[in-house]
Amino acid sequence: MKNQRWIKVVVVVLLATALLVATAFGSNLQRQLARESMLEQVLQRGALRVGMSTFVPWAMKDKKGELVGFEIDVATRLAKDMGVAVEFVPIKWAGIIPALLTGKFDIIIGGMGILPQRNLKVNFSIPYDTTGMSIVAHNDLASGFDSLDDFNQKNVVVAVRLGATPAMAAKKYLPEAELRQFDDESQAYQELLNGKAHAVVASAPTPAFYALRYPDRLFLPLKDTFTREPIGFAVRKGDVDSLNFLNNWIRVVQAEGWLKERKHYWFETRDWASRIQ
Repeated sequence: MKNQRWIKVVVVVLLATALLVATAFGSNLQRQLARESMLEQVLQRGALRVGMSTFVPWAMKDKKGELVGFEIDVATRLAKDMGVAVEFVPIKWAGIIPALLTGKFDIIIGGMGILPQRNLKVNFSIPYDTTGMSIVAHNDLASGFDSLDDFNQKNVVVAVRLGATPAMAAKKYLPEAELRQFDDESQAYQELLNGKAHAVVASAPTPAFYALRYPDRLFLPLKDTFTREPIGFAVRKGDVDSLNFLNNWIRVVQAEGWLKERKHYWFETRDWASRIQ
């Protein structure tokens, strides 16, 4: 009987010790993950490094060569609320996710659509915006075109930005058309303006802006967007603390009406046009 009692005592002691070790290990792991999070590193560094690519009106350079646009406002406000400076890291869109994964910047704030294929590589915040694909076409080359079917032909050339959702949309909805992809969206529009493409597929409202700016050469064949997609911040995987902060920040600025006000300014007016022309 004494031996059995001693065995029970030893078992209880071992279990208690194992529990204490596991708890200590879990606490140390939690502290380590917190130290390694993007959020903590940014606070320690004193600067938020933002990966982005230029395209109107999300991010573009004004007459002074400074970056302006909807995403620039969003990133600047986010950094301000974190109490740190903001550093923009322009990069070609096709390489923006690999650059994030290799640590060239902390976060992607660049009108990035939340897609399952991308979510396999990065974690997304909750959506802070939505967008959709639109088409702007050449007056002469696409004369009489007023539907997606009109552009879905083998003799039609469609220009898009390489590696972005417009390219995916064009491949899906216009599989018969010839697709020309460019590193920079402005190059795609230049191809259209030069009469070397029938149309450009891009995120709204940029196609509408080009149609308004060049009415003698361009028009909008479709009244509305033909897709709809949520937009989110992208960060490296395994960073729960950063995602929690970003999600709650989005909820706060949405509740304030700040995001709605900024989107109205950049997407529904041309009050900013004189700043870049």
